[in-house]
Amino acid sequence: MAVEEEGLRVFQSVKIKIGEAKNIPPYPGPNKMRDCYCTVNLDQEEVFRTKTIEKSLCPFYGEDFYCEIPRSFRHLSFYIFDRDVFRRDSSIGKVAVKKEDLQKYHGKDHWFPLQPVCADSEVQGMVHLELRLSEVITDSGVICHKLATRVLECQDLPIVNGQCDPYAAVSLLGPSRSEAKKTKVKRKTNNPQFDEVFFFEVTKPLSYTKRHFDVEEDDVDKLALKVDLWNASNLKFGDEFLGEVRVQLKVLGQSGVHDAWYFLQPRDNGHKSVKADELGSLRLNIVYTEDHVFLTEHYNPLRDLLLQSAHGEVSELTAKPVSASAAHILGEACREKQEAAVPLVRLFLHYGKIVPFLSAIAHAEINRTQDPNTIFRGNSLTSKCIDETMKLAGMHYLQVTLKPIIDEICDDHKPCEIDPVKLKESENLDTNRENLRQYVDRIFSAITSSGVSCPTVMCDIFFSLRESAASRFQVDPDVRYTAVSSFIFLRFFAPAILSPSLFHLRPHHPDPCTSRTLTLISKTIQTLGSLAKSKSANFKESYMAAFHDYFNEQKYADAVKNFLDLISSSARWDQKSIETPIMLKEGFMIKRAQGRNRFGLKNFKKRWFRLTNHEFTYHKNKGNAKGEGALCSIPIENILAVERLEEESFKMKNMFQVIQPERALYIQANNCVEARDWIDILTKVSQCNRKRLSTFHPSAFLNGHWLCCKVSSDAAPGCTPCTGGLPANIQLDVDGDRETERIYSLYSTYMSKLVKMQEACGSKSVYDGPEQEEYSTFVIDDPQETYKTLRLVISAVQTLEQQHTQYKRDKFRKTKYGSQEHPIGDQSFHCYIRQQSESSTYSI
Repeated sequence: MAVEEEGLRVFQSVKIKIGEAKNIPPYPGPNKMRDCYCTVNLDQEEVFRTKTIEKSLCPFYGEDFYCEIPRSFRHLSFYIFDRDVFRRDSSIGKVAVKKEDLQKYHGKDHWFPLQPVCADSEVQGMVHLELRLSEVITDSGVICHKLATRVLECQDLPIVNGQCDPYAAVSLLGPSRSEAKKTKVKRKTNNPQFDEVFFFEVTKPLSYTKRHFDVEEDDVDKLALKVDLWNASNLKFGDEFLGEVRVQLKVLGQSGVHDAWYFLQPRDNGHKSVKADELGSLRLNIVYTEDHVFLTEHYNPLRDLLLQSAHGEVSELTAKPVSASAAHILGEACREKQEAAVPLVRLFLHYGKIVPFLSAIAHAEINRTQDPNTIFRGNSLTSKCIDETMKLAGMHYLQVTLKPIIDEICDDHKPCEIDPVKLKESENLDTNRENLRQYVDRIFSAITSSGVSCPTVMCDIFFSLRESAASRFQVDPDVRYTAVSSFIFLRFFAPAILSPSLFHLRPHHPDPCTSRTLTLISKTIQTLGSLAKSKSANFKESYMAAFHDYFNEQKYADAVKNFLDLISSSARWDQKSIETPIMLKEGFMIKRAQGRNRFGLKNFKKRWFRLTNHEFTYHKNKGNAKGEGALCSIPIENILAVERLEEESFKMKNMFQVIQPERALYIQANNCVEARDWIDILTKVSQCNRKRLSTFHPSAFLNGHWLCCKVSSDAAPGCTPCTGGLPANIQLDVDGDRETERIYSLYSTYMSKLVKMQEACGSKSVYDGPEQEEYSTFVIDDPQETYKTLRLVISAVQTLEQQHTQYKRDKFRKTKYGSQEHPIGDQSFHCYIRQQSESSTYSI
């Protein structure tokens, strides 16, 4: 979800690898071990939780998390908790990375020392204050200075233990000052509207005629106003501190008026500092990305240049080779091919040109390959692009093919170790082999019988690979199979079996025993799919070679070839004819009763929700989803709209509504990221419904009227336009402008490489001899055409760079420190000011 600015959309995303923790302090008891899990938080809001690693002081998590960030934030935080069965889980320590510091750690593994978790430092949100200093003449004719402090509102306060009932306490800091004055408590909201005014005497009244004050004006400047935010708690421990603001009165200046937003700050209670590694440390790899996306017309020149990469007819002598295209040049410039592959694939998928593009670069790579046994073995742009395409287009294909059996393997925990050295005393080698053989057989059968479910775009790509490989290596009859199996088995099914959490087949990385089972299955499936002449030679381990003897029958090779023939044929079939329900998303959320029973209570209950391409259901608990029927089932065709629900409706955050013909289902997600994900996928899956609404009510119908428009009829048409307009294809929902902006950023980052490529083209054209060493890494088949494309790319990138610079300058001139967009205390704003000052100085 983008943050809209004038003529610009800002997207934030973060990709995190949570590696491991080490040297966690031992539990103060005889056992000493802990059961630890790690959470990811945007400020104080938890958006992800790892599985719990039991009985360890050095827990290994090995989990990946990616999310689009739908709101502003100040810290990306990681908390290590020790699970407690009988009491609330205790926090061991945290890592809090300021938003402006995220780029320091971009894409690098880094050990962060854990810091203590203190209630006084766990703050989030901002407050809007208005201060006014004025002279007041009393009835007795004397004059004094009074400070009027208006607490208007707060935004984004943290939700503490599932609730937020905030109030503000205002006090004047200085000698002989009065007690704190408190606002009323605002119940069930983390965006309270206070709008209360408090008066403080700043100077003591003396005779009006003397016009002299006990406290001089210089002393007024030394005074400060303190505003504390608290959560009114019914617990015996008292109210919880939410944050504070201190405002020096010297900000009033000559005008005597100050109006600004402030970020809440932690309270310094003089806690002792913790030595490095005293609480342990946590290994993280963080990739935070901000995309500043202009209106679509700004990207036309660069996007058109990129899309021409799919037009090369390499069979024609007059056509320029694909190596001279803008997309191929990006792959040559980037340090890692994966960097280029991700936005390129998404862009070409969005514009329906992925098959001709991949066919062109694959054909070129096959023609450069000398040995058919090494075809697509390297990490080339072609292999990375096809990998990325399979991940995007084939995710639901994986779900329907592998998820049931992967779930069973992870849930049953059957012993499958076949290495005699690693065998446990209680296990039997023959039993383990039989368990493993059954799992391999079932997964092999599921894969080889799934050809009809393979997405059309993947089949088209495999057909192109097969034809190019067969044409290049005509003497090798098996190359048409190995060209396809090197992707579908080696780079698609085998990795998904090995790491099901990375392919959304499981929510977390499996435990070590299950992970070992999946590794053995993945190795076997990979070898079966490779159609190697000597199977046993593929295994270094003798026990794996012996196990593979089970699968030496010809029927396995025939099944693989039949499967590869089917998915690489040029025939087409209608995907909509496949009736197997595909599970798209599931999880616990809180729902409000829909009022299907006229006299039933409309209360809130926690339910397990499941979304398939057929229906949206909820169940009493997770187990019921597989057994008994659903408590409620909504066919996809009955979903008329999916929209956010205003917080004012039920004083609850992260709510959305699924609108049906006769009623709306109100649901609360666990956090802002999860709410956005559910809204997005529900909207996409119902996008093609004929009766979709164009307007909706952003608030609930309560007490006989809609809270948003006050209309009393519950059947009244909506008062706000729906936010639809998303692509109907669930798998390939791509923002073309955003991907072009990402490609521009890559070109800009590697501009020095583009300049070197230009030099290499000139050197190759003029001096047709041995290449200079610094130019030898570039693939340049046609120096003149490559040089032309480079010139156009650099021109388009420089134009976009100028537009970004101009936008930043315009925004810099309009930006006000203390506004809601940049509250006082915003450290990222200071970085922004410094960058703009430096760029302005440089440009002058």
